[in-house]
Amino acid sequence: MELKYLYTVKTILEAGSFQNAARQLNYTQSTITFQMQQLEQELNVKIFEKIGRKMVLTQAGKEILPLIDNIIKSTEQISNYGKSTLEISGDLNVAIPESLLIYKFQPLLKAFKEQAPRVKLSLQALNCYVIKDKIVSGGADLGIHYDVGGSSASVMNRSLSAHDLVLIASPLLVEDQHNFTAKNQVKAVSMIVNDPSSIFQQKFDQYIKDKNIVMDNIIEVGSIEATKRCVSSNLGVAYLPRFAVEEELRNQSLIELPTALESERITAICSHHKNKWLSPAMELFVSLLEEHLV
Repeated sequence: MELKYLYTVKTILEAGSFQNAARQLNYTQSTITFQMQQLEQELNVKIFEKIGRKMVLTQAGKEILPLIDNIIKSTEQISNYGKSTLEISGDLNVAIPESLLIYKFQPLLKAFKEQAPRVKLSLQALNCYVIKDKIVSGGADLGIHYDVGGSSASVMNRSLSAHDLVLIASPLLVEDQHNFTAKNQVKAVSMIVNDPSSIFQQKFDQYIKDKNIVMDNIIEVGSIEATKRCVSSNLGVAYLPRFAVEEELRNQSLIELPTALESERITAICSHHKNKWLSPAMELFVSLLEEHLV
């Protein structure tokens, strides 16, 4: 069995298609197809199937993926045996929410790059629910995400840190729109949303539903930085982790609006597949997580 074929399987998973994997590996698409045909013939199973435009694992592919991971990681373990962190090599694929990546991870990433400069680190900024699926399917080595419940029995989790949430507005927002504690209101203000399925947005949506507070409309902008800019321009209000808006609250370019959600927090966790071998690169990353986020 060719080891490079197993690396190709992992790359297809990450890239989503044979074409993208070929581009990433600097192969022709026909080479990718040939490698997968050879591997499927040797294993006597079909590994991938096409759903829409994306290549996904078959059930057999999902079942053998942890074994593929073990072979790859065992190879890396042998390669890295007895080496210092400066000599560690290999790939590390980490999935993480945008909020943590932008506002919490820069010191950690700097430390990781300094301590393991030869590791190829790949970061995917994804929704927490997608990250959970990535860990189960083997699409990521490590997932750092908020605890959204419903953890799979095949996944190992460790808690990292809890974070406050805050409703923010522009200082220019008229005062009669500041009240988000009273029930049965129709607000003449928009809700600015970066990700409708984020855990913090779901918490706020449930809150205003329980309070029977109706927003004027919803503006979906796709990123936290764009959300903050829109709120600062007085286009609406937003509900975000406090750490993402600390600077703006401090310089008063944004203000905090009181709610009955002051005790609400979200917990960041680190997860990996229970069958995945913790490579030296993964162990270093986890130790830095515990140093910087716990």
